[in-house]
Amino acid sequence: MNRGLGLFWQSLMGLAQATSDAAPDDDGAGLFEIVFSGGWIGLIIILVLFCLSVAAAYLVFDQFMTLRRAEILPPSVADSVRQSLLTGRLADADAVCRRTPSVISVVLLAGLAEREFGWSEVEKAVEDTLAQQSARLMRRIEYLSVIGNIAPMVGLLGTVTGMIFAFQQVATTRGAAGAGDLAEGIYQALVTTVGGLVVAIPSLAAYAICRNRVDSLIAEVAQQTVHALTPIKRRPGTSQRTATRKSPASPASSSSTPKAPAAAPDDRPPKRT
Repeated sequence: MNRGLGLFWQSLMGLAQATSDAAPDDDGAGLFEIVFSGGWIGLIIILVLFCLSVAAAYLVFDQFMTLRRAEILPPSVADSVRQSLLTGRLADADAVCRRTPSVISVVLLAGLAEREFGWSEVEKAVEDTLAQQSARLMRRIEYLSVIGNIAPMVGLLGTVTGMIFAFQQVATTRGAAGAGDLAEGIYQALVTTVGGLVVAIPSLAAYAICRNRVDSLIAEVAQQTVHALTPIKRRPGTSQRTATRKSPASPASSSSTPKAPAAAPDDRPPKRT
């Protein structure tokens, strides 16, 4: 058994060494042939696709660093704010949010700024700030979708130009070009299509993953924010302050009550005795 495994391992190693000895020249020549097979136009298109791939790789790395849970949802911010509000230490809740800048800190600060005007105003401020932060996070992710949609179009442009050159060769030779010439032109044209798909598929996959990540993190931010700011809802007198803000007293209502008009003097003549 051990001897059979040894012979199999030796034959496998010999085959791998023989392949590695023959591969460098063939692979190097084949790679350069593929890159330069489309001429100058094909080379320009390949360079554009390369630039798009670099941009997509940068965006993926940037989102990997930005969409970390510790950057969006620091673990102790929501609990610290809730405890500070339960004990009435509003200044401490504000200081906790400013000490740890993050998405949830910005949302909590927006809610705390409206705490004097009632729970409905706090909810509105939280919703508006969540929408702004979600749009800010999605702004850079959208570029991945743009790259994923542009790259196949760039590759298709190379394919069309390659096909034009192939049939131009047939036209210039008046039909003398054989099937081999047409096959060579089509082969050169399809290189750019492959390059476009190689760039587009990972970009669209990364876009979908990052978008779902943003949606899940924003939903969790909303849940933790409402939980942290619940003590504001339970504070007494909040509804009265809300009513005062929504329907302020008019100047006429605050003025003093008008006095009753004085009785008119009696102009009747005195009775005769």
